[in-house]
Amino acid sequence: MKDCKLVAMPAEPGMKLSIGSSREPVNPTLFKSIIGSLRYLTITGPYIMYVVGIVSKYIEKPKQDHLIAAKRILRYIKGTMDHGLFYTHSQSSKLIGYSDSDYGGDLDDRKSTSRYLFHIGSAAFSWSSKK
Repeated sequence: MKDCKLVAMPAEPGMKLSIGSSREPVNPTLFKSIIGSLRYLTITGPYIMYVVGIVSKYIEKPKQDHLIAAKRILRYIKGTMDHGLFYTHSQSSKLIGYSDSDYGGDLDDRKSTSRYLFHIGSAAFSWSSKK
């Protein structure tokens, strides 16, 4: 992945993975190694936690499309290694919140995922993504 093409988002918009994928199986040891490394990175990069959680569901029987999704996250990380969070003092301290839900979007168990983010000024202080 040293000379990979960089991407702007860690997952394709509308990405839907399934355990019943018809694609060919991949080396589970390689996939587990990638997922383990990505899970470690979520400590310092919570912005990738959601998509890493989605790909992690397929760690037992990974298929080619699951590996492609995991490698896309790596391509995103490579392009954002010099990014960081910078919190500044602001006179405008408006509380702003966002929420979203996909209403049964999981192809395997038809459960919904809901998410929210709250911030004051430029500082995000609470976020969650829950199935």
